Amino acid sequence: MHTEFPADSVGLVSPQRLVFDQPLQLSCGRTLDSYELMVETYGELNANASNAILICHALSGHHHVAGYHSPDDRKPGWWDSAVGPGKPIDTNKFFVVGLNNLGGCHGSSGPTSINPATGKPYGPDFPIVTVQDWVQAQARLADRLGIQQWAVIIGGSLGGMQALQWSIDFPERLRHAMVIASAPKLSAQNIAFNEVARQAISKDPQFMQGRYYDADTYPKVGLMLARMVGHITYLSDEAMRAKFGRELKKGKLSFDFDVDFQVESYLHYQGEQFSTSFDANSYLLMTKALDYFDPSRDYQDNLAQALSRAQCEFMLMSFTTDWRFSPERSREIVEALVEAGKSVSYAEIDAPQGHDAFLIPIPRYMELMRAYLDRVATEIAQESPAC
Repeated sequence: MHTEFPADSVGLVSPQRLVFDQPLQLSCGRTLDSYELMVETYGELNANASNAILICHALSGHHHVAGYHSPDDRKPGWWDSAVGPGKPIDTNKFFVVGLNNLGGCHGSSGPTSINPATGKPYGPDFPIVTVQDWVQAQARLADRLGIQQWAVIIGGSLGGMQALQWSIDFPERLRHAMVIASAPKLSAQNIAFNEVARQAISKDPQFMQGRYYDADTYPKVGLMLARMVGHITYLSDEAMRAKFGRELKKGKLSFDFDVDFQVESYLHYQGEQFSTSFDANSYLLMTKALDYFDPSRDYQDNLAQALSRAQCEFMLMSFTTDWRFSPERSREIVEALVEAGKSVSYAEIDAPQGHDAFLIPIPRYMELMRAYLDRVATEIAQESPAC
């Protein structure tokens, strides 16, 4: 452990780029002849590979879940508050795997990757991918890592959808699914927000029908607008009021169309930061994967029937002020699991932060996660062969 990092940090970590040469048949009907996944792991896999946890990321997430890539990093991985030695997802007890999904822009095969057929980046020619496709790729990743069954698959938001899909497509390959601030499928309102974001990107003159790499540019304004719209939906009215209220940026009204309020300034900043770090074609792909997710579609639109395939235990958590994926949506999943006769725990956590609460170390949230995962760790310890 490097002394410059906190004692409960996983410290310096190095991503791995794994190449898969077996063709992957996608839901859209196309095939990826080969593909790459960017992966990070923390902790040690035990002798019988029974202590592995897969963390599935949300819309703009990636493989860098915890720790630091260099001693100079100012910010750790996106869920560092939950993952590390002694933290709720305890790397002293579990082998934790994070990955960047197909279609992403952080090292896995996606629009920025070179298309072997043309020698240029795929751009808009990269196929539409679905949550089911991601789960298929993740199952092959598990094979590569020697993991026959995950102890737990955890995800928030779009990540929770992946955990649900795993329980249906590979029921024997996970023991616990932790589904946080998620939904059984998007509402019409959520699809509408995603379409506004996609339109903001695609109508930017610099988008160039997705071929902006050729002109060495990118749709900055469109990406900024997409992120600003999205960010509004991730925060609750209460959180925005507490953080900004109606505070003026310069202490007085400008009486023009420049930024007057602190909340406007904040959204501009968030949009600017995002536009420099995320690929526009990947954003379109990720929002489509969200829109298309509906595991009940193949089961006569009956979620309980879809989930009747599951063999794992479930833990669902939601947050009171989350209106993007409201507690009602988690309760839909809980009710379907109960109807299907599955083992399910559910907690609705009082939190003012809105949808973003799943990324924040809220004490009650962390306590519940720790308690559940400690029970899983105890199960594993009791079943593991004696040294």
